[in-house]
Amino acid sequence: MGSGRQILFVSYILTKIFRGNYTSNSTYQSNLDSLPSFLSSDASFYNFSIGQNPDRVNVIALCRGDVARDICHGCLSDSNTKLRELCPNEKQSIGWYDECMLRYSDRTIFETVNTLPNAYTYNPTIVSNTTTAQFNLAVRTMLNRLLGIASRGTSVRKFATGNTTTGPDNNISIYALAECTPDLTASQCRDCLNGTSEKLPECCDGRIGGRVLRPSCNFRYEIGRFYSVTTNDEAPTTNTTTPPQQTSVTGKGDNKTRALIIILIPTIIFVKFVIACICIFLRKRKERKWKSLEESETMNEFSTVESLQYDFDTIRAATDEFSDTNKLGQGGFGVVYKGRLRDGRDIAVKRLSKNSDQGEPEFKNEVVLMANLQHRNLVRLLGFCLQGTERLLIYEFIPNASLDHFIFDPEKRGHLDGDMRYKIIGGIARGLLYLHEDSRVRIIHRDLKASNILLDATMNPKIADFGMARIFDLDQNGTQASTRRIVGTYGYMAPEYAMFGKFSVKSDVYSFGVLILEIVSGQKNNHRFGNKESLEYLLSYAWKHWQEGTHSEFIDPTLKDGSLSTGDIKRCIHIGLLCVQEKVVDRPTMASVVNMLNSSSLILQIPSEPAFYNIDPQGSQFGDHSEAN
Repeated sequence: MGSGRQILFVSYILTKIFRGNYTSNSTYQSNLDSLPSFLSSDASFYNFSIGQNPDRVNVIALCRGDVARDICHGCLSDSNTKLRELCPNEKQSIGWYDECMLRYSDRTIFETVNTLPNAYTYNPTIVSNTTTAQFNLAVRTMLNRLLGIASRGTSVRKFATGNTTTGPDNNISIYALAECTPDLTASQCRDCLNGTSEKLPECCDGRIGGRVLRPSCNFRYEIGRFYSVTTNDEAPTTNTTTPPQQTSVTGKGDNKTRALIIILIPTIIFVKFVIACICIFLRKRKERKWKSLEESETMNEFSTVESLQYDFDTIRAATDEFSDTNKLGQGGFGVVYKGRLRDGRDIAVKRLSKNSDQGEPEFKNEVVLMANLQHRNLVRLLGFCLQGTERLLIYEFIPNASLDHFIFDPEKRGHLDGDMRYKIIGGIARGLLYLHEDSRVRIIHRDLKASNILLDATMNPKIADFGMARIFDLDQNGTQASTRRIVGTYGYMAPEYAMFGKFSVKSDVYSFGVLILEIVSGQKNNHRFGNKESLEYLLSYAWKHWQEGTHSEFIDPTLKDGSLSTGDIKRCIHIGLLCVQEKVVDRPTMASVVNMLNSSSLILQIPSEPAFYNIDPQGSQFGDHSEAN
C-alpha cells in the first residue's frame, strides 16, 4: 500500500445490500484477477466490463481530478489490492482512498446515480460557537457553486475546486472539492451532489473539515488547501492524437488558394449559423408543444375534480386562522391542521409550505390520484384549495392520529393487542392491494411507513399521503420503471429503488414487510438490538429469531399475554420476511399477501435472507467515521 495512504473502506455494506460471493478458481475470479491490466497509467477515469454474464465484472475507477497520473495509477492499484484483501470472494466492493475510488460489481453500475452507501469522515475540531452558523452557510454556498461547475464537466472529468472566506473578519478560509463519476449526465451529477448536502448536518456541521462520499459523487471541504493548485487546471488526459502539421505551399497558386479560403470560410460559417438557428427554433417549438400538451392534460384532470375545490376563506375560518391550537402535526411538506366546517364536519387540512419540496406537480398529482380513489383503507380526500401561493388539501378527519404514535410509544402500544395489530396489518394489505390491482389505475405509493398510516375511531387503518405516489402505467410486459429522483424514507425503501431508482409494486411490498415487522416488534426499523460486539437492526434481528425458532424473543413484550396466538405471530413474521427479500421477483404480490393473512392453512414459502441485512436503515452512518486528514 502506498505510503501515508489510509483507506476509508465501506465495501462490506454494498456486498451486504446485494449479497453475492464467487467461488475460488471461478470464471468471475478469473475476470476479476485481470482487472489491474485494464488500469493503465495514462487515464484518471475508467468504466469497463470484463467477461460475459453471468460472470461479468463491471468496474468504475476514478481518481481525484487534480491528482497526477502516476499517483492515480498507484492509488488504483493499491485500492484493488486492498479490496481483494478485505472482501475476499465478494462480487461487489467499493473503497475510497484520499486520491481515488474503486468499485466493482456483477450488476450494472454505469451511467446510474448510486446513492448508497453513504460514508463520511470529518475533522473533530469545532469552529467557534459564534461563527458556526456563518461557517455552515459558507460551506453550503460553496457546495452549491461547485456542483454547478462539476456537473458541466466533460465525459472524462466532472470535477471542481474553489475557496472562500468567512468569519467575523473573513479570517477563516474554506477550501472545497466536488466530483462526480464522469459517466453521469449533468442533471444526475447535480442530484447526487445535492444529496451530499443533506448529509452535512449529520456529520460535519460546525467542524473545520468534512467529507461526504457516495458511489457516484463526493464532496469535501477543509480550512486548509488539500488539493493541487497546479494540476487542477490541467486538461484531462484523453487518447487523442494530434494530426501532423501541414507544411505551407508557396508558388503561383498561393494567391488563388488564399482568395478561395477568404470566400469559403465566411460562407461555411454563415451556413452553420443558419442551420443552428433552425435547429434551435425546431427544438423550442417542440418544447412549447409538449409543455402545452402537459398543461392541457393537467387542466383536463383538474376539471374532473373542480367540484372538490374549496374557497380559501372557508378553510381559514374552519381552522381558526390556522391556529397552533388546531395543529395536528408537521411533515416535510407542511403543517396539518384540524378544522370544522360550517356543517359541523371535522376535517384535516394539509397546508403545504411555500418552500416545500412538494411543488405544484406533486400537489396536483395528489389531488388527481386521491379524487379517484375510494376504499375503506385509504384516507378520503374531501377537496383542495389552490389560491395564489396557498395550496391546501382537505381530508376526512381521522381521530386516532398515525400508527407510529401507538406502536413506538412505550405506553400507547399497550393499547394495541395482538388481534388489533393483526387487523391493522390486514387493513393495510387490503389498501395496497386496491392501489396495485383493483383501482382504475395501478398506483405505487412509494412512501409507505408507520407515520403514513392513520387510525380511525375503530382503529381501522387508512393509508395516507399520496404526494409521492406514481401511476404505474406500463402496459407492456415490463414490471419495473426507473426514476432519477429518489423519494421516500430510508429504512422503508427497497434496495433496488434506493440504489438504482427502479420501482414497482414490489417496492411497496418491501415497505409493507418492514411495516409488519415494526408492528409485531413494536420497534422502529433503525432500532439497534444487542451490544457493540453484536449490533443488529430490525431485519437481521427478525431473520435471526425466525431461523432459530425463537420468534417470541422478537415480538413486542406487550403481546406475550396471549392476545394473539403463537401461530399468528410467527405467520406475521414469516410474511414480513417474505416481503423484504432481496430479489424483487421473490417477493409476493399484495394479492398473495392478503391470501396468506386470510388463510392460515395456506403453506408459506421459505424466505431468503433479507435485503439490507444488518445495515443501518437510515443510510446516514455507512462506513468508517475516521477523521479527515
